[in-house]
Amino acid sequence: MSRTGRSGSHRSKKKRITLALAPVAALGLAVPLMYSAGAATPDEVATDCRTDSDKLENCEFVDVQNKANSLGPNERVTSVTDNCGVSTPATKSFSGTASATRVIQLENGFGVDGSTKLGSSFFEIGVKFNTQEINIKRDDTTSSFSFTRSDTVKADHIAFFMWSHKRTDVSGFLRATYKEAQDGKTVFFSPSEGATSVHVFYPQLLNSGTPDGRLWLRNVQCGTPQANGLLNSTKSVRSEPGFGEGGANVTDVEIPLSDVSIE
Repeated sequence: MSRTGRSGSHRSKKKRITLALAPVAALGLAVPLMYSAGAATPDEVATDCRTDSDKLENCEFVDVQNKANSLGPNERVTSVTDNCGVSTPATKSFSGTASATRVIQLENGFGVDGSTKLGSSFFEIGVKFNTQEINIKRDDTTSSFSFTRSDTVKADHIAFFMWSHKRTDVSGFLRATYKEAQDGKTVFFSPSEGATSVHVFYPQLLNSGTPDGRLWLRNVQCGTPQANGLLNSTKSVRSEPGFGEGGANVTDVEIPLSDVSIE
């Protein structure tokens, strides 16, 4: 009889201990989950920086790498002149405008207003890379020049001018400081600390203040897919191959900017 009673008492104690521990264990699991839910993600950091969120104490661009004298997009800057079906070269007049603007590029791309905390940071970083040898455009206004010149269009070819501006490519990441702690921290990064996937392209300027770059005359053989695509395109801006990259039906001749009469 007494042995049976002791056995029942032992089972009851085990049950009471288990019930007492269960709420403590559940609470311990809930705490880290609660904090993790409030941590700013890299995408949220990028959005808060771009919109100059009131949640931020500051947001800044941290540079990691830089490369001067890189070339920007390949842009057609004059209309297409047609000399198709003609067996002799022709001298034609071309007029166009070449320009350059500071570009900020995240992994998904966005623009930043110069009055934001982040916009000010980009300007300050630009000061760092502005030297006696390389004069760069630090703000988000556009620098440009217009030109008019006569050049030779080859027999049975179309021709136009192409432009690619020179720029200093500075890459790094965003560092955001929040007013209130999230997950026990106030500083977060996008995409991550030490990354180089945020790019700021600062146009390089000549002493005159106009953009530096490569300007070239492109002749394209008539009747080829390249020429037909240009003549039939309804787009004012097309993606074009770079200098010397057009293929067998394309001839590129670079025009030194010192030879261009800038208007």
